[in-house]
Amino acid sequence: MLIGDRLRTLREQKNLSQGHIEKRTGLLRCYVSRVENGHTVPSVSTLEKWARALDLPLYQIFYEGENPPAPPQPIKANGRLWGINRADARFLMQMRRALSHTKETDRKLLLAMARKLAKGKAA
Repeated sequence: MLIGDRLRTLREQKNLSQGHIEKRTGLLRCYVSRVENGHTVPSVSTLEKWARALDLPLYQIFYEGENPPAPPQPIKANGRLWGINRADARFLMQMRRALSHTKETDRKLLLAMARKLAKGKAA
């Protein structure tokens, strides 16, 4: 899939000009043109802006089918769904935020420790 072609097609289906995309996203019109012509590959955050400008969910930029794709099924571990309740979801978000502020070496150390703990519980 050529992302620029897809973005142009979606924009034209909504009868929007590159100027409209510029106003709605804050991206320069020349940048919009470069993306649509395949000279530049946009980042995910830029694609999010573009999707909002087109009033579309982000997945529709990549998905060309008629019906939306089925949502991913939650992962089961020991018969229990991960993140099914608010407390688990909150904990995972806190872990994600905390890990994003740690050094790479510290993250590797924590991951190695978690693997050892997981192996110990499984045995």
